[in-house]
Amino acid sequence: MFSKIKTCATSKDIWERLTQICEGSDETKENKLTVAQQKYESIKMRDAETTTEFDERFSAVVIELTSLGKEYNNRELALKVMRA
Repeated sequence: MFSKIKTCATSKDIWERLTQICEGSDETKENKLTVAQQKYESIKMRDAETTTEFDERFSAVVIELTSLGKEYNNRELALKVMRA
């Protein structure tokens, strides 16, 4: 990691470089959001999957979306689970 920031002159430059490395560019973030939204829209409970397993998978997708700035209210989430 140090090799990626050693040429930065200020702490601000270091912070911006680390942010870009860890979060990606705006285009990367948008692509990640699109992929996560596709996962959310297509999620279905699998055959032989327990409700606990589905809940874990569903929660992981919702957490990913939240970390990318997309949030759903409780009603939307409940409706999605019922349709899955």
